[in-house]
Amino acid sequence: MVTRIRSKSAALARTALLAALALLGACTTREYVAPDIDLASAPEEVPEVRLLDIGIIEFESGLPENEDDIPDEVYPDIRRAEARYFPYHLRTTLQSTGHFGAVRVIPNVSVVTDLYVGGEVRHSDGNKVQLEMWASDASGKRWFTGKYNARTDRNDYSRSRDRSLDPYQNVFNEFANDLFDAMQDFTDSEITEMRTVSRMRFYAEMAPSVFGDYIETTRRGNVEVVRLPNDTDPMVDRLDRIRERDALFLDTLNEHYANFYYGIALPYADWREASREAELEYQRLRRSAILRGLAGVAMVAAATEMSRGDAGDSGTERRTRSTLKNYAIMGGLEVFASGFGRLAEARLQRQSIAELSESFGQEAAPMIVDVQGQTRRLTGTAAAQYDQWRELLREINERETGFPTAADISINGRTSEQAADGG
Repeated sequence: MVTRIRSKSAALARTALLAALALLGACTTREYVAPDIDLASAPEEVPEVRLLDIGIIEFESGLPENEDDIPDEVYPDIRRAEARYFPYHLRTTLQSTGHFGAVRVIPNVSVVTDLYVGGEVRHSDGNKVQLEMWASDASGKRWFTGKYNARTDRNDYSRSRDRSLDPYQNVFNEFANDLFDAMQDFTDSEITEMRTVSRMRFYAEMAPSVFGDYIETTRRGNVEVVRLPNDTDPMVDRLDRIRERDALFLDTLNEHYANFYYGIALPYADWREASREAELEYQRLRRSAILRGLAGVAMVAAATEMSRGDAGDSGTERRTRSTLKNYAIMGGLEVFASGFGRLAEARLQRQSIAELSESFGQEAAPMIVDVQGQTRRLTGTAAAQYDQWRELLREINERETGFPTAADISINGRTSEQAADGG
């Protein structure tokens, strides 16, 4: 004879058990596939008059000043490394479009260039990224600011992928496209004016007593050119040659950023892939823990309902209910406990990623500058070396003999002519 539980509580118990099973079955998720954002390349050669030189400033890390306020899932060493890694990758992306002139990573806004690009790392865990990036021209006019988000998928970390593309490539492509679209809004004469502003700003910084009043700052903080020097002025030629040396110095300094970029590429790629997997696993375990907890509650509730039989139930029916109740309670408590166990496991997953966070070097390799047979050794961070370099340029310009010939100055053994020839 098959024993049947005829009470209303049996129907409620069955409903609770079915709900528990449904919750446990909801733990699986489908793999996300990220859409691609194509990089818009120049359809034809861009006229030189429209080629703006770009300086990409080291990004802000997005870390709070008080280290105690840094979230547990953010690793400061990694975030600071990203603040220098992302600008160089953005440089390679912008340079590949053919839309712009020279694109360099620069330590700060003390470098004079036609167009500035900066940003802040708002979020980055290998799975999702958010960068806030902006662009401003030499006059100080802000072109635009935007938040760029991307989510990766498994293919972004495939061993067979194009290694020149970053797993976050969509954000760099989107920004590059936005920058080109913004530039298209300006006429040739407006682009020329931007280049003139950067040129005159350089003159004014190198020789303020001569060219300081050639530019002025408006109430809004924008720089305007109020008059131009005569092209036959020998000082113009001298300062143009100084600016060529400045460009050579920045190119050499970019070798430091390149060394850093390629030096951390492999460990950083491994960290991001591991971090992504840990983040997805954390989300899966957390979701599973919550659902298992709810399922455990449902199973215990079902067991409670089973204990409420009818007055006329036989002894066999009561014993059956008691056995089912015990199994349901034990199963429910086990599922509920496993939920907490998985939450603890998820926390350990995050903590284990911290072991991959190493301290990346912040100082640039010393740079050797030779001026008329006198050697200067520039040391410190990229920003510190550039400050020393600019001070040296001012000293050179202030000398009564004027700026030395091209053969009398070299940076790490290279002159600007050798750099132009690829030497």
